[in-house]
Amino acid sequence: MAGTFRFSFGPWNIHEGADPFGPEVRKTIDFNAKLALYKEIGFDGVQFHDDDAVPNMDRMSPSQIIKEAGELKQVLDNHGLTAEFVAPRLWMDSRTIDGGYTSNDPACRRYAIERSLRTIDIAKALGTRNIVLWLAREGTYIREAKDSAWAVERIAEAIQTMLDYDAEIHIMIESKPNEPMDHTYIPTIGHAIGLGLLTTAPQRIGCLIESAHAILANLDPSDEMGYALAHKKLWSVHLNDQNGLKFDQDKTFGSVDLRRAFNQVRILDKHNFGNNGEWVGLDVKAMRTQKDNVACKHLSNSRNIFLKLLEISRSISNEMINQLRNERDYEELDLYIMNSLLGR
Repeated sequence: MAGTFRFSFGPWNIHEGADPFGPEVRKTIDFNAKLALYKEIGFDGVQFHDDDAVPNMDRMSPSQIIKEAGELKQVLDNHGLTAEFVAPRLWMDSRTIDGGYTSNDPACRRYAIERSLRTIDIAKALGTRNIVLWLAREGTYIREAKDSAWAVERIAEAIQTMLDYDAEIHIMIESKPNEPMDHTYIPTIGHAIGLGLLTTAPQRIGCLIESAHAILANLDPSDEMGYALAHKKLWSVHLNDQNGLKFDQDKTFGSVDLRRAFNQVRILDKHNFGNNGEWVGLDVKAMRTQKDNVACKHLSNSRNIFLKLLEISRSISNEMINQLRNERDYEELDLYIMNSLLGR
C-alpha cells in the first residue's frame, strides 16, 4: 500500500450544466478563472483537449499552434499547474461524423490524422508526452456500414503515424463500449491493449480507465484496473460513478456505489499507482441544480471521498484479509469490509 496520489481534471468539468434535454443553467467561467480554482480545491494537474489549449487551431498554421500552446505553458507555470495530457477532440467536427480514423471518406481520415499530429505539437509545447485517444466515433450505428477488421487496422495505422511522428510520446487509449456511437471498435481495456500489438511500439501504448466506461461495458472498474496493472499498462484513470447501464453520467466518485469506489482506490494503492508519475483524474460533472458559487463541489467532493476511502483501505488489516481468504470464509470477509466502510 504505497501509492502516490495527485489529482487532475479538465476545464470541461467546470461547465454550464447543459445536457441533451436542457440548456445551460450556469454562467460560463473564463478559462483563466478555471485555472485559478485548481489549487484552491486541491488539484495540481490539468487535462486538455487540443482545442482547450488552442481554441481556433483548425484555422491556424502548425507554427501558430505551437506558439499559442507555448504561451499557455507559461500560464500553467504561473499557476503552479502541470498538463497531464492532451487529447485530439475529433468527435465534434463535421468531418468526423462517420468517425475520424475509420471514416469511409479518405479526406476525413486525413483530417483526423493531421489534427492528431497537431495535438502532439501542443502536448510537447505544454511539457507533457501523454496523448489520450478517446475513440468516440470510431464505431458504427449499423454493422454493415464498415468492415470491422478494416476499421481496427485503420485505427492502428493512425496510431502508428502518431508514434512515428514523435518518438517521445505515450498514447493512452480511453476505451468505451458505446455513446456517441451505437457500438465502438475498442470497447474495453483488453481491446485497447491488443490494439497496441498492431503497432511497432506497443511499449508506448497504454490505457486510461474511466469508471463509468467500464460500468457501461457491464464490467467492474477495479477489475479493469487490475487487468491493466497486470500488463503494466494503467497510465491514468478517470474516476467517477454511474447509475446503471445508461448514458455516461460522470457522477461524483463513490456517490452511487461506495464499495465499488473503495475497490478502485484499493487496487490503485496496492499496486503503487502514481509512483511513476501517473495522475488520478476526476472526470465528473456537477448536478444541474448546483448554483454558480457551488459548482465545483463535485470535484472537491470526489477528491475528498477518494482520500477518505484511501484512509479506510490503509487501516484494514491485511493479515485478517489473508486469513479469511485462506479459510475461504468470504461471508466473514464481506462483513469485515462492510464494517470498515461503516466505520465500525
